[in-house]
Formats: sequence, structure tokens, C-alpha cells
Amino acid sequence: MNRATITTRIGLAVALALSAFPIYYMFIMATRSNEDALDTPPPLLPGGLLGENVERLLATEDAHFLTGLLNSAVVAGTVTLSVVAISTLAGFAFAKLRFPGARLLLGLILVTMMVPLQQMGVVPLYELMVSLGWTGQLKAVILPFLVNGFGVFMMTQYVAQAVPDELVEAARVDGAATLGIYWRVVLPALRPGMAVLALLVFMQTWNEFLWPLIVLNPDNPVVQTSIAALNSAHGTDYVMLFTGTAASVLPLFVVFVLFGRQIVGGLMEGAVKA
Repeated sequence: MNRATITTRIGLAVALALSAFPIYYMFIMATRSNEDALDTPPPLLPGGLLGENVERLLATEDAHFLTGLLNSAVVAGTVTLSVVAISTLAGFAFAKLRFPGARLLLGLILVTMMVPLQQMGVVPLYELMVSLGWTGQLKAVILPFLVNGFGVFMMTQYVAQAVPDELVEAARVDGAATLGIYWRVVLPALRPGMAVLALLVFMQTWNEFLWPLIVLNPDNPVVQTSIAALNSAHGTDYVMLFTGTAASVLPLFVVFVLFGRQIVGGLMEGAVKA
């Protein structure tokens, strides 16, 4: 096994420092005042105003920041669970079952990945939400994203590689029904891929800005539109923007800290099994 050279290690360390510095600086400014934000050179050590800045953030009536955090957690959690569940079922069907039109349906799913449907479909989707009376409600940012073409394609490829056909046939010979095969044979082998898909979908949904900005009202925001409201209400209050952004990315850090090693370990285990 080849060991990394000193040059490689130095290069990785520099890349890590350059990538982490903006995040570090964001948290530093969340503990500072606006005067510190305008200092040259900028401060690089934490201050003592984090509690005060968080209190001001939560007290900003135009932003409804706490509501935005809770709404984002509900939306991202619901969409993630739905996408993972539907994608694993569809991936199992496309990879291991034979039925008429399978290739055509999978091709249509690939087409949805090639075309920016969200940007091109904003107007008709908004008209649909208006006709249903869902504008300003969280279901308007949940239901359109419960199925994800990328998730279906990813799990189809993962099932094809991680689950041997012989294993499925052996379970069928033993008398297992199709759903039984999915639940007892296929699903345990898909956990590494499911973890990665869940992480990607959660991050994408949590960071979604355009559609919630269009369809939700300012009194019922998600976290990204709350930050936009902070920018409107505090045009030059950089500390509020830094504090709000730091609070919005904190749940993503928690997810990475809690599940990052499990996801990487699961992927390596799945790769070895495949």
C-alpha cells in the first residue's frame, strides 16, 4: 500500500484550510459586532457577543427565524424519507424485476435529470399551487419534491451492483414474495446507498431557496427565506447575516458529525461486498 508523500499531505492541508476558512470566519463574525466586521484586517478570534447576537436574531420579527428553522426541519425530513423510500422501491423494480416498459420509464427518468424542470416549471407549478389553494403552506414545498429522478437512478444502479441476481432468485425459490424479497434481502444491502442518498437529499432540500421564496409567505418561511428577510430588514447588519447563516448550517454540521463516519464506512463495506 503506497503512503502519501509530503507534498500530497501539504497540498491536502492547504486545500482543507482554504475550504474551512470561510466557515470558520462566519462563526467568528457571529460572535462579534458590526464594528469588528468592518475592521481591517478582520478579526480572526472569537468575541463574546454570540448570545446577544442570537437573541437579536430570534427577536427579529421580519425574519421569523425560529419558525424558518422548524419548517426547514419538517420539509427536509419529510422529503428525505419519501425520496429514500420511493427510490429504493423503484430501484429494486428497475434493477431486479422484469415488466413491460421498464427501459422506457427509466429513460424518461433520465430525461428529467437532464432538463432543469424546477426552473422551467416554476410558472405552471405555481399556478397549480394557486389553484389548489396551497400557497403559503408547507405542503407546497413538500409534495412537488417527494420523488427524485436522481434518487431513482442512483438506487437502480446501486441495487444492480450490490444485490446479486442469484440472491433474489434463491429467495424466490424459498417462497418469498416480491415485497418480502425487497424487505428481507434487498433493503439490508442498500443501507450504505440509502445513507448517502438521504444526506444528499436533506442538504439539497435544506438549502432550497427559489421555490420557497416564490410559494411561501414571509410569516411562514423556511430557513433560507428567513435569511433573505434578514438581509432586507438589516441591509448593513452583517453580524445578523453571519449569525443567521451560521445557525442555518449548524444542523448540517450535526448531521455530518453524527453520521459521516457511518456513511463512509457503509460505502466502503458495500464496495467490498459488491
